[in-house]
Amino acid sequence: MQNTIQLLTKENELTVIHDKVDIYLEIPHLAYAEVKKKDGGKALLFTHPVDSKNGVEFDVPVLMNVFGSYRRCELLFGRTIESVADEITKLLHMKPPSGLKAKMSMLGELFSLKNIFPKRLKGEGECQKIKYLNDDIDLYKLPILTTWEEDGGPFITMGQVYTQSMDGEMVNLGMYRLQVYDKKHLGMHWQIHKDSSHFFDQYQKAGKKMPVTVAIGGDPLYTWCATAPLPYGVNELLLYGLIKKEPAKLVSSLTTPLYIPSDADYVIEGWVDPSEFKVEGPFGDHTGYYTLKEKYPFMEVSAITSKKKPVYLATVVGKPPLEDKYMGWATERIFLPLLKTNAPDLIDYHMPENGVFHNLILAKMQTLYKGHAKQFMHLFWGSGQMSFVKHAVFLDASAPKLTNYDALATYILNRFDPKRLFITEGVTDALDHSSNEALVGGKLGIDVTAANIVTAPQLLGDEDLLKKVQELCPEVTGLQQYMRHANNPITVMTVKKSRPLKECFNAMSVLSENVRIAVFVDEEKNDISNAYMLIWRVVNNIDATRDIFVSGLMVGIDGTTKNTIDGFHREWPGDVECNAGVIESLKERGLWTLDEQLYKKYQL
Repeated sequence: MQNTIQLLTKENELTVIHDKVDIYLEIPHLAYAEVKKKDGGKALLFTHPVDSKNGVEFDVPVLMNVFGSYRRCELLFGRTIESVADEITKLLHMKPPSGLKAKMSMLGELFSLKNIFPKRLKGEGECQKIKYLNDDIDLYKLPILTTWEEDGGPFITMGQVYTQSMDGEMVNLGMYRLQVYDKKHLGMHWQIHKDSSHFFDQYQKAGKKMPVTVAIGGDPLYTWCATAPLPYGVNELLLYGLIKKEPAKLVSSLTTPLYIPSDADYVIEGWVDPSEFKVEGPFGDHTGYYTLKEKYPFMEVSAITSKKKPVYLATVVGKPPLEDKYMGWATERIFLPLLKTNAPDLIDYHMPENGVFHNLILAKMQTLYKGHAKQFMHLFWGSGQMSFVKHAVFLDASAPKLTNYDALATYILNRFDPKRLFITEGVTDALDHSSNEALVGGKLGIDVTAANIVTAPQLLGDEDLLKKVQELCPEVTGLQQYMRHANNPITVMTVKKSRPLKECFNAMSVLSENVRIAVFVDEEKNDISNAYMLIWRVVNNIDATRDIFVSGLMVGIDGTTKNTIDGFHREWPGDVECNAGVIESLKERGLWTLDEQLYKKYQL
């Protein structure tokens, strides 16, 4: 962390805040606002964090937004992201050498691979200079942040969670939010699809306690590796060695059999009793919504250790764009070669930030035969973390660059055909709130790999169209048309819902000459002219099996909050929103510097 601070300072990528700033809401709110600025703003170092509620001043600085820009990502990787992807591609396609020169070259490459494997050191590490054992254990000695006012408590948000299978043969490094219950207990939010949860099942069946060690800080790349979607059983720290060209140096935990990086800033060790669970949450998550209360396993802490001068690393999640945008970009680029091993005709893929990763993916492919795109859809929804993706658009090789959104949207809408919508069902992320049943919900695939040039509709002005719509659907309160130049323009309507919107859509079907894609959103909390946040809202709120309607060339999408009117009986979570009083206080102290236009655009 100290090296990271020096690097970011040298590169003018760090803002140091010496004012006393509270770990309750204030520090997270400032980090949340900073990453909304152009190019992700700066990394933030808070040198005087305080806990006003309990009258505590910490002598440990808090570092945030370290990965929060493309440039900072590559600084922390120590190389370009594309160079990592190229190296993986080369390894995957390595062939037997044909001559002496080729053999010598391969020997050099293979010799360098010895640095991939983590190295276990003898003795203790820098992370164990300060020790808190038995009655001295106290999680509240760390400046752990409470990010949002409806959160269930303080949460560790950038913890490296180290676990192992019961036989010790497999180890895993994951990143899960960790709720602080009291001085000695920490919630383990590993979802049922995660590797740590698979290990937990083994201990639960055997009736044995499970060891867990959580590291915070050290080389930031450990934290990124914890998010990497590697296959089950593959140690994520192998990636660290591949990227850094040196092995991760590990030391043994004091009270568990797990190994952690010797240069971590904090280490929290403990044991999970598989027969006991606690209510975890709520938590304002990266979807921009709160995830609801649910029972999860928890750790009883057996030791806390740290460096002599630790730095506490944290992140903030909520509405996009956030730090995870840039971490996800690195993952997207680096794992493209691995994804291609299962899908060799894949050219590229992209996860737009306002699709919050698992809600929207764009994929470009080389189409070779009829039904190829549908085959890809099945493949994506059956591959690791890709299986959580709710909505996917598949394009052919002639499509524009996947990040050129204006050109891409035109290309998609000019080729769109409702007959090529593919709706199915599969597993959903535990954070998804829109499906009728937790963990299982609708999937939407859109195949625009083949040209389907349709005749454009007869366009009306927004006001004229609104009048026609309101005669059929009086619950519609506002209307704006997007992509009017395309053959399938999009009409977004705000509603005060009083009946299932499928009924409204059916009534509107007589306007098929004027409307092609009709999107319904709630009047409350939506700005009909803010396309960025409308996409965020809609892909969060729809389940394809329930909320997509088709009538000839016309398609309806219900992006509203669901309730009993829709036959929806789960609890619907609230938006993650900043506390207005906290922002006002930060403004008065000269700490809040976010432009008001950005505040409104990103609906803070």
